Amino acid sequence: SSIVHAKWVEAFSLLPAPLSTYPETMQLSGVVALILLSLAAVPGLSRAGEVSPIGKVVQLLSDLQGKIIKEGEEAQKVYEEYAEWCEDRARELSQEIKTGTAQAETLEAAIAEKQAQGKSLNAKIGELAASIATDQADLKAALEIRGMEEADFKAEEAELMQTISMLERAVAILEREMAKGGASMLQTQNVQNLAQAFTAMVQASMMSSADAARLTALVQQSSSSEESDEDEAPGAPAAAVYENQSGDIVDTLKGMLEKAEAQLDNARNKETSNVHTFEKLKQSLEDEIRFAKKDMSEAKAGLAAASEAEAEAQGDLTVTNKDLATDKKAKDDLHAACMEKAEDFEAETKSRGEELKAIAEAKKVIEGYTGGAEAISYGLNQVSFIQAARSHLTSSADLRGFEV
Repeated sequence: SSIVHAKWVEAFSLLPAPLSTYPETMQLSGVVALILLSLAAVPGLSRAGEVSPIGKVVQLLSDLQGKIIKEGEEAQKVYEEYAEWCEDRARELSQEIKTGTAQAETLEAAIAEKQAQGKSLNAKIGELAASIATDQADLKAALEIRGMEEADFKAEEAELMQTISMLERAVAILEREMAKGGASMLQTQNVQNLAQAFTAMVQASMMSSADAARLTALVQQSSSSEESDEDEAPGAPAAAVYENQSGDIVDTLKGMLEKAEAQLDNARNKETSNVHTFEKLKQSLEDEIRFAKKDMSEAKAGLAAASEAEAEAQGDLTVTNKDLATDKKAKDDLHAACMEKAEDFEAETKSRGEELKAIAEAKKVIEGYTGGAEAISYGLNQVSFIQAARSHLTSSADLRGFEV
């Protein structure tokens, strides 16, 4: 009852000095003796038919013992639930950390791959740009050379065609005059070379002075070329010196005409070959430039995609690392909290054990004072809380073993 409990507290207050000041061997027995004396002096506590004060003390100790055991059992249950939660939560966090670490490694590998891909594509783009520039320069040079060749050919063709035309007209005039046998041809009978013949023909109004001058220049050029190509026999007349016969002059002009026509054919064949060669080179260079530009376009698209993928992976890695750091901190905090709880529980369990031991010793002493006359069984044979808790987690050392 509350009165007994109050007297119990009061009995302790009647000690002449604090309990800690008594010798260790006298503390428990002295306290019990004082309690018995104080309870015996309390009026109304030993009425007829009621439990004696000593019995009430024993009963109070037994009730206290039961309360401590019950509190211990409840604390054990709460701690076991908490320890199980610690285990589950630690396992969850460990799995999350494991998963996050794997994700981070995968993202880092992806970033490294995209960076290497970007480096390779940049190098390829540089090579393609240099190749395109070289091909474009070669194409430009080929176009310039082709333009000069074409201009030279057109000039040569025009000159040869003009020469051929003049020679054809000269031969036609001479053959026509020779067929007539007119006075004009008589003037050509005393000429010693083609130059004199052209002059006579101009005087006879057979050709213009301009045509005569060009033909004379052509004959001189042809004569110089022949003299440089082969040595003439000693005493042989110069190429431009002919006997004063009109037929010899006509044959000479026809020979020059054939030579001019052959030169024109050669020039045209050469031009056709040059055009064909240029077209092949031009087509080849244009194809190389076109394919290189296509490859460059693809490389640039690949580089853009790689850069985008790298940026995305970088963002994901930042988030993953942040989550990973949060999980690691949560696990450390959980470990600290669970360890603290385990240590508190261990201390509380130890304290209850000490309390139960003290109560058991107090009951034993009381029973000894009374000769066991009023000793009754209050469950001292029941298993103590400490023994019952041995199969559970009761220390920080036990808690450390649950982490995954």
